Amino acid sequence: MVIRFSALGDVAMTVPVVWAVAHQYPEVRITVLSRAFARPFFENLAPNVNFMEADLKGEYRGVKGLNALYRRLTAKQFTHVADLHSVLRSNYLRMRFNIGRFKVAHIDKHRKMRHALVDHKKKVLRQLPTSFENYAEVFAKLGFPITLNNKTTDGTQTTTTGFRSIFPPEGGNLEEIKECLIRGARCEVRDTRSEVRGARSEVRGSEKWIGIAPFAAHRGKIYPKEQMHEVVRLLTEQFPDSRIFLFGRGKDEDITFPQWVSEMPHCVFVSKQLATMRQELILMSHLDVMLSMDSANMHLASLVGVPVVSVWGATHPMAGFMGWNQKADNAVQQDLACRPCSIYGQKPCLYGDFRCMTGIQSETIVKKIAENLKL
Repeated sequence: MVIRFSALGDVAMTVPVVWAVAHQYPEVRITVLSRAFARPFFENLAPNVNFMEADLKGEYRGVKGLNALYRRLTAKQFTHVADLHSVLRSNYLRMRFNIGRFKVAHIDKHRKMRHALVDHKKKVLRQLPTSFENYAEVFAKLGFPITLNNKTTDGTQTTTTGFRSIFPPEGGNLEEIKECLIRGARCEVRDTRSEVRGARSEVRGSEKWIGIAPFAAHRGKIYPKEQMHEVVRLLTEQFPDSRIFLFGRGKDEDITFPQWVSEMPHCVFVSKQLATMRQELILMSHLDVMLSMDSANMHLASLVGVPVVSVWGATHPMAGFMGWNQKADNAVQQDLACRPCSIYGQKPCLYGDFRCMTGIQSETIVKKIAENLKL
């Protein structure tokens, strides 16, 4: 059993690791215990991977609820428990499993190294183990060591074997998405990426699909709205034959996205057209590039094999939260003495002006997106 309840981005980062365990140990049955939102990540990941949801705010609320959840879990006769969360709730379940003499292991979050990374007086700038490495270490403790990415060279060609996407190489099935999302294209969308590209090119020529997720949970991880508006405007000018999909669900999105859509017809407010995360993942899988903050959408796009241009402010890739298989060169950030000041971006700015974000030029972000579109 694999335990990881939240947050969305952290749960998404477990997927490549669970995939590796499932494929390298096909005789092992794996059940992922998480919140309901995570089901699309795992339900078709591998034949030996199952998903089990736990409503920790309802059915399994409090100690009484956790005890009921424990009884339900023991009935499934797990032999090993991997706690990839290590918070109060999972710690309690882990304690119960330890008493029951199950084989249990939990994640090491390297708190001392994290503290040194964000200490503004005695900052130690060094790359921390990634979340993927931390998760893999838990399985190694349980007796299931894995290789996350294996590179082999045959002549002049190097092949990397590892997780690529929760969908086939051609992407998710666009037929599951409402026709209004693909405005101007023919309704009879196809199953394969090449055919979909062909259908769009008949109408839009060399139309590019660009995803933008401009918001995050904390201000220290959000590029200023006015400057992001300029990014979108510049993209519509530089790539007039493009479709820009705006991702995110929340109050900020509900206020901002309709304004951008009304000003720039290239833009589509995704959550107003698509109801489920699975549908959004299908759309993401057909993007040419995604622009995201250090947020969940960076990890969602990574799960469908899309290159992500990520913008970093208070946080830093050195903390180990870069998206799966994303290139370091695609991280847009400033070299400031105060960075990083936070692991998760929730701390107030030392200077009060969030200069780590405001100092990034809109043109810099657009240039990086353009580089990816020309690949």
